[in-house]
Formats: sequence, structure tokens, C-alpha cells
Amino acid sequence: MNKSDLIARIASTAGISKAAAGRALDATTASITAALKKGDLVTLIGFGTFYLGKRAARNGRNPRTGATIKIKAANSPKFRAGKSLKDAVN
Repeated sequence: MNKSDLIARIASTAGISKAAAGRALDATTASITAALKKGDLVTLIGFGTFYLGKRAARNGRNPRTGATIKIKAANSPKFRAGKSLKDAVN
């Protein structure tokens, strides 16, 4: 399922136009992104939790030259599925 499929499914389920469903989906993803940027958790009860994982700085290798390079520390968005979601797919 891609974004346009998801928008169509939201529109038909909620009984709203595809344009309104697209705006709602964009607002949802923007809100989740903004919360993660601030370092907050986003918990949707029964669905799951979006959170930031921390990756430490490390040394890596350039595959072309074999030279050692430094890879900076980074934040990585992660998702932990909730019990209801896990039960629904199993």
C-alpha cells in the first residue's frame, strides 16, 4: 500500500473526500515528525509508539578505497507495535 492507496482507504472509511483525507494524513505525519524532533514519544494506544533511537558515533570503512571514516552519531526514528496491532496481524 502506498500513500495514495492509504488516502483512498481513509476517505472511503471515514466518508470524507480524498482531498480532506490527504490533508489529515499530511497533518498526522507532520505532527509525529515534529514531536520526534523535540524528542517526545508519540503513543497511539493499541496501535504503537513512535520514538527516537540513538546511534553512537563509530568508525566505518569506505568500500571503494578501504579507508577508515568516522560516522557521526545520529537519531533514528523507530516504531514499536502495540498489543492490539500485533494481535490483529497474527
